[in-house]
Amino acid sequence: MGLLEYAIEPTWRMLLKDMGLSASNILKRAELPEDLFNQTSARISSGAYNRLWNSLATELADPLFPIAIGRAISTEAFSPPIFAALCSPDMLTATRRISQYKPLIAPLSLDVVLGEDGGMTLTLEWLDKTNPPPASMVMTEFVFFTQLIRIATREQVSPSAILTPALPPANEVEAYEAYFGVLPAASNAHSISFSPQDTTRPFLTANEGMWEMFEPELKRRLDGLDEEASESERVRAVLLESLPSGLTGMGDVARKLAMSKRTLQRRLSTEGTTFREILQDTREALAKHYLGQTSLSAQEISFLLGFDEPNSFYRAFNDWTGETPDGMRQQLMH
Repeated sequence: MGLLEYAIEPTWRMLLKDMGLSASNILKRAELPEDLFNQTSARISSGAYNRLWNSLATELADPLFPIAIGRAISTEAFSPPIFAALCSPDMLTATRRISQYKPLIAPLSLDVVLGEDGGMTLTLEWLDKTNPPPASMVMTEFVFFTQLIRIATREQVSPSAILTPALPPANEVEAYEAYFGVLPAASNAHSISFSPQDTTRPFLTANEGMWEMFEPELKRRLDGLDEEASESERVRAVLLESLPSGLTGMGDVARKLAMSKRTLQRRLSTEGTTFREILQDTREALAKHYLGQTSLSAQEISFLLGFDEPNSFYRAFNDWTGETPDGMRQQLMH
């Protein structure tokens, strides 16, 4: 993993579609491969990512597009580090987790400091000093953290302060103040702060069981030590990323893990499990999470779990739980 590289997450495709943008046009304008968003574990340099970002801004033709991106972020936007953050009990835990695993996504360090009053300040520093981020990218990070806490708490939380040397133009300041609930102010560093109450405000999306599913693979990626993760954990991690694209077969997963189906089958057998069992357990856990924590319809959940059509999901869910998705949702909501 290059220290100054950005990961191209599968969520790019979903985000662009939600915003009504053409991925092909954006990639052409940025002079990047047209299949970039279809590549597995794609990473690009800071310079290339800045071109991609500026291409997105041009294509969207909206000076306030960081706010548009923030509003397009949802609980089903499937990026494991972000999804894992939503599973946290509160904003302090979520930002500490993001701080630890952010290098998997971008050459960006996050310093989380808890103040004496219990409030929290998150300071952002881009590591590639030769390719500083566009001002809109900085503002998007602030939008992301604001949107994260709003999604997770279902409250219109406002940061207590936003400081940055990359202030938006004067004609955009009012719109950002309306979105954040606070006026961004000039400073030598990029930081966003939250009040003591909001720092520990409970996340309604909290799910430590899901976090325990994500954490081993995130650690493995960060350390670069494959041998520390079991094959079951690696398979589960690949499935968590691949399910929305429908790539749920053993062959699909084996290719991502750079091994044959037979080798994968043998290694899972040694660990006392099968690919089918891991796939079922992963789908069941995600289905219950979506039913209990989101307003997604059963049909939408079926798509995110990689089923060909909703009836297959309904039958499978009944086999797993003895319940219908709607019946389970009513139980989880009480």
